[in-house]
Amino acid sequence: MVADVAAGTGKLTRLLTGRGATVVAVEPVGGMRAQLVTAVPGVHVLGAIAEALPLRARSFDAVTVAQAVHWFDRDAALAELRRVLRPGARLGVIGNHRDRSVPWVDTVWSLVDDIERDAPWRGHQDAQVAVFHDQPWFAPPTTASFPNEQRLTPEQVVDRVRSISHVAALAPDEQRAFLDEIRAVIATEPTTRDADAVLLPYRTDVCWTTRT
Repeated sequence: MVADVAAGTGKLTRLLTGRGATVVAVEPVGGMRAQLVTAVPGVHVLGAIAEALPLRARSFDAVTVAQAVHWFDRDAALAELRRVLRPGARLGVIGNHRDRSVPWVDTVWSLVDDIERDAPWRGHQDAQVAVFHDQPWFAPPTTASFPNEQRLTPEQVVDRVRSISHVAALAPDEQRAFLDEIRAVIATEPTTRDADAVLLPYRTDVCWTTRT
C-alpha cells in the first residue's frame, strides 16, 4: 500500500498504479484532485495536507512525494509521514529540476530567474535533501540523479516558459515582450536557430529513506 502525498494531477500516481501498486492519492487542491480522478480512474483520492493525513497509523508500506516537499512544514509533515508508515517502510521524495548545463538553456532560465526571483520554490533542489537533516523520524537518505530530456519545438519551449506561474501572471504586454525574448534566444543561438525541434534537459533527483 502506497500513499502518494501532494499527488497533484496524478502523474506519479499513474506510474505507481501502472506498476501494480495499490495507491491512496492525497492532494489538498480541489482542481488538481478533479484532474487526478480523470487521469487515474479508480484510484482512492483524499483531500488533505501532508501535515494532517486522514490515514491510519502504521498502515502504509511506502509514501511518495513528487515535486512538493518544499511546500511542507517540515517537522509536522515528517512526523505525520512517519506516523502512517509501518516500521521499516520507505519514504521516497522526487523532484524534476532545471538542467542548465546547455548554454542556450541556461540563458532561457536566467531570463526566467529575473521574473521568479521571489518565488517560494526557488532553491527547492537543496530543500529535497535538506528536509532530512537533523530530524529523528527517518534514517539519512540515499540519493540518485537521472538526466531526462523533453523534445520540443521552439514554440513549445515558449509555451513551457509561459506555463510558469510567475510568467503566466504577467500583464499581457509584459508577457508578450518577455516571451519574445525567449523566442529571440532560440532564434539566434547557432545550435537551435534552424531546428524544428530542440532538447530541453532536466534532472530528476530522487531521495529515499527508511522510517526509524
